[in-house]
Amino acid sequence: MTDAPLIRLTDITKVYQMGDMEVRALDGVSMEIHRGEYVAIMGPSGSGKSTMMNVIGCLDTPTTGAYELNGKLASSMSDDELAQIRNEEIGFVFQTFNLLARTTSLQNVELPLIYAGKSPAERHQMALKALENVGLGTRSDHMPNQLSGGQRQRVAIARALVNDPSILLADEPTGALDSKTSVEIMALFEDLYQKGNTIILVTHEEDIARHAHRIVKLRDGKIIHDEPNTPISSEEHLAHLNL
Repeated sequence: MTDAPLIRLTDITKVYQMGDMEVRALDGVSMEIHRGEYVAIMGPSGSGKSTMMNVIGCLDTPTTGAYELNGKLASSMSDDELAQIRNEEIGFVFQTFNLLARTTSLQNVELPLIYAGKSPAERHQMALKALENVGLGTRSDHMPNQLSGGQRQRVAIARALVNDPSILLADEPTGALDSKTSVEIMALFEDLYQKGNTIILVTHEEDIARHAHRIVKLRDGKIIHDEPNTPISSEEHLAHLNL
C-alpha cells in the first residue's frame, strides 16, 4: 500500500430537499480507502450507504466537503469530467447486472472500451481476457438469456474490470442471486482482491459483508463503525447456509 489514499472523503455532507424538508443523507462523513483494500459499506435502508456509493462512484457530488479519487478532486468536477473519471477509474457491478439483452457476453464486456476509444481488435482481445479472468472464456458468444444469474453477474464483473479501473464498486452484487451462487460470486471477489484489485462492496447483508477485509457501517448518514474484519471463507459461508 502506498501512503497516499486512493479515496479520501473529508467531512462529506449530502443534503436533499424533499418539499419543505431537508434530508441529510450524509452527515459529515470522513474516510480513507487505500489501493488494494476490500471494504464493505453496510447499513439499513436510509442509512446513507447508497448516497455514499453514488459519491464514491462519481454519480453524484457532495453538498459540502471534499472527495479526492486517485489524487484528483472529484467533488469539484463538471459532469463531463465526472463521466470521464467514471469510465477510467471505476468499474461498476449492479444487483440487476445491467447487461444489454441483444448482445453477446463479449459485446457487453467491450462496451466501456468503445467509450475509451479502443480499436475493434483491441476491444476483442481485452474483453476476451476479462471473460477468461472470471471463468467465462467459453461463453463469449452467449446472449444474457442463455446464461444463469451467476454467469450474468460474472459478465458484469468482467465488464467492470475490462478497463483496469482503480476501484471495483459493487452495489448489492448478490441481491438477485440464490445463496449458493452468491457464495460463488463472493469467492470470485476474493480472488480479484488477492490479485490486487481494490473492491468496495455496498450491502445490507451481514453474511455478504463478512467476506470483506474491512467493514464500515453507516447509520443516519454517519459512520458508526469502521474496523478491520477477518473474512469468512466461501466454505464457512456454505457450511453456515447448510445448517
